Amino acid sequence: MPNNASMTLENHPALIDKISLCIHQAILNVQQQHPEFLKEKYKTVAWNNSKQKSSLLEKLKQEFSKTKDRESINLNLQRILQLLFVPEYFDSSYFTDIRKQLTSILTASLAANTPEDSTSLSAGIAILLLDAENLQLDTKTEKFLASLCTYPIQIKIAFANWRSMGKQDVDYHGRGYELIHVPAGKDSADVKMATVGSSIFVHYPNAKEVLVCSSDGVLTHLCNTLQTHGLTVYLVRKQGDNITVLNNKTSETQTHSLKALPEVPPLEQAIAQLKEIIKAEQALTNNHWIKLSKISSLYHEKYKLTISQVVSVHLPGKRARDVFIENPQDFVVHQVSDKTEIYISLFKLSVSDIISSNLSQQANPQTSPNNATKVKSKVELEQAIRKIINVSTAQSPGSYIPLNTLGIKFRQQYGQSATTIIKQLKLSTSFIKFLQSCNVFELKKIDEDWNIAIKDTK
Repeated sequence: MPNNASMTLENHPALIDKISLCIHQAILNVQQQHPEFLKEKYKTVAWNNSKQKSSLLEKLKQEFSKTKDRESINLNLQRILQLLFVPEYFDSSYFTDIRKQLTSILTASLAANTPEDSTSLSAGIAILLLDAENLQLDTKTEKFLASLCTYPIQIKIAFANWRSMGKQDVDYHGRGYELIHVPAGKDSADVKMATVGSSIFVHYPNAKEVLVCSSDGVLTHLCNTLQTHGLTVYLVRKQGDNITVLNNKTSETQTHSLKALPEVPPLEQAIAQLKEIIKAEQALTNNHWIKLSKISSLYHEKYKLTISQVVSVHLPGKRARDVFIENPQDFVVHQVSDKTEIYISLFKLSVSDIISSNLSQQANPQTSPNNATKVKSKVELEQAIRKIINVSTAQSPGSYIPLNTLGIKFRQQYGQSATTIIKQLKLSTSFIKFLQSCNVFELKKIDEDWNIAIKDTK
């Protein structure tokens, strides 16, 4: 068999299948247990669907069939995972697990074909150079950097005037760094780092990648020197609350946040927080119905967490809306149609609502949640809606009520949404269009929301 360095995987379909299936399973595991690690557009994809699975596997096979050696396989894998997952994923045990699985698959398969080449590839290492005066790295950031490398970080060297660094030398030494002391002075650490780094390829001939960690721009020459000798160079800098990593070979940039995510509260506490936000917004806007997007924005603004992050911890595999849907004792959820936004209100009936409900039940004893099937035609549906509006506007006949309120009261009385009954009657129309087609109703938009009234026939 030809040398592995020039061999493509096109003639090794079994190996490609193993790699592709491993990636698919990794996506499924994350989606089911920690969907927040997936990028937003991939969270709701039905990855376990046979058609979706086949499509993904086919794309992966096409990608990996082009790779020529183990290094390019690893680089391709890294690129694919970065397309699917958020940066936090690469700090997790899920990423560690898939790397171990794929390393095992590659080692077993490639070593069986070309053992001598597999050995030389597995001997490759990555080296980390750190200007500790200019940039500090904690263990979490180190793991993030390691996740970007194709090869393991075996050598770590930190440069600083350690006399002025307190007890940081003890910390770095304990984490396996080789410490190089430099005299006090501007750029002393950078100059020494450039001197040592420029001869890395001589002292460490098996080095394949180098991470140059410094926020100073004086190390550009070092990066260029290392790159001309065939090493992949990662330029690591601190920008605000983020660490940015530039791959000089591909020009791709990855970002890692230094800010710790707030702790996700217990579900009961989160529900109480959401109720307080809704209550405050209701008082501010004088509107009982609040858009889910508005609640989400306010929650993130106040608690620095998204509702999706809370749901992913307490209700794995569910969406943000489900925390409201699955707690009907606290919230009421309404959506006019599948294409419109969801509105949320607190489950709290006012005295007027109770009186209206009682009047409706007295006038129409048959319209209970267990009697939704009594609506058997378009005419009966129109009459049912008209009665709800009349009862709701009994104190001010002819006035408008929000369409969302109509929808909620209809569901309360009939046990189903009007949209569901429209589908059961096979009317082939939406709720809005149905109302517009009825001569008895008048609709208008107030502050972007639909409102409805009984048309004045006088």
